[in-house]
Amino acid sequence: MYNIIIYLIQAGVAIASLFSDKVRKMWKGECASFGILRKQIDPNARYVWFHAASLGEFEQGRPLMEELRKRHPEYKILLTFFSPSGYEVRKDYRGADVICYLPIDTIGNARKFLRIVHPVMAFFIKYEFWYNYLHVLKHRHVPTYSVSSIFRPDQVFFKWYGRQYSRVLQCFTRFYVQNEESRRLLGTIGITQVDVVGDTRFDRVLQIKETARTLPIVDAFVGAGTTDSAPKVFVAGSSWPPDEERFIPFFNAHKDWKIIIAPHVIGEDHLQQITQQLQMKTVRYTQATEATAREARCLIIDCFGLLSSIYHYGQVAYVGGGFGVGIHNVLEAAVWDMPVIFGPNNAHFREAQGLKAAQGGFDFNTREEFEALISRLDTDAEWLAQCGKKAGAFVASMTGATRKIMDSVAL
Repeated sequence: MYNIIIYLIQAGVAIASLFSDKVRKMWKGECASFGILRKQIDPNARYVWFHAASLGEFEQGRPLMEELRKRHPEYKILLTFFSPSGYEVRKDYRGADVICYLPIDTIGNARKFLRIVHPVMAFFIKYEFWYNYLHVLKHRHVPTYSVSSIFRPDQVFFKWYGRQYSRVLQCFTRFYVQNEESRRLLGTIGITQVDVVGDTRFDRVLQIKETARTLPIVDAFVGAGTTDSAPKVFVAGSSWPPDEERFIPFFNAHKDWKIIIAPHVIGEDHLQQITQQLQMKTVRYTQATEATAREARCLIIDCFGLLSSIYHYGQVAYVGGGFGVGIHNVLEAAVWDMPVIFGPNNAHFREAQGLKAAQGGFDFNTREEFEALISRLDTDAEWLAQCGKKAGAFVASMTGATRKIMDSVAL
């Protein structure tokens, strides 16, 4: 049944590629993968294979790849992606020797892929459970690890109708999961080769903090180097329209704050929609000079790749997505010792739940609830500082997964 579904998906992707640019990139990338592998794989080298679905999973796997490179430079690294949102952004990542899309999970593709690569070890990040690749890896006795994985009772593996598919989990040599609940759930289906090590994303945000860039435009905007009377700065990262509709009105009315908005979707329609709501002098990052940034009260980040370096300019962070499918990365903000605010759809996001429990993160539903929260942070400097310290301490307390995993695997 699984293989029938995979072939139907393959046909569907081919058809969808005629109408969707994103799907077309994925389809062409998958078709080109074997050519890339034949050209770039060194048959005399030993490869460790890392597979990430998309950009978020790549960020979880990145600390492992870089630690592997430090400890064992004799190995080369193959990195594969499923989604264009991962591959297109990180196809030039220098930490891997070969980067390509993962061909769709047919038996033939899995056998062909592994005949070319001959990996000595494989790491699958978080939710990647490709049935045929994993079974061929097991058949070839390749040690295979699931890292930063997390399991919930509603997943197919723990339903009566998913027991046959759950056998794919037996193909892993070991699981390095995020929490005790995941270990317990795996135990209910007979899987005991499990270590609770946490999430490598905590290690990654510390790396990002250490390499954060200084941005002259943002320095000018926040008044870096000026007196202590400089306005407080609110940084909204990965925001969507429902987020902006809730936080912008407060800052229209409170002129003692400056705000930085880095929307999740950077398109002209969305940028204009944001600008139309703002009742303050606003400038876009790509159009700003230090002089115009200094005079503005809102800075809109209309390009990618800067958000992780921008959070540290603020006193309070907002992370978007909580009024849609789910919040984005709250750790990139919390690592800077600042309180983090987000919308209500966060129940399945362990890091958000941890921040809330540590009293360094806060969610809300209505505009009135947001205004009450930000008003307290605005007027109670001691509470603002305490919440920020608690957020940073939470991140620091959860680091170490990368070291635990690398100490455990046998290379």
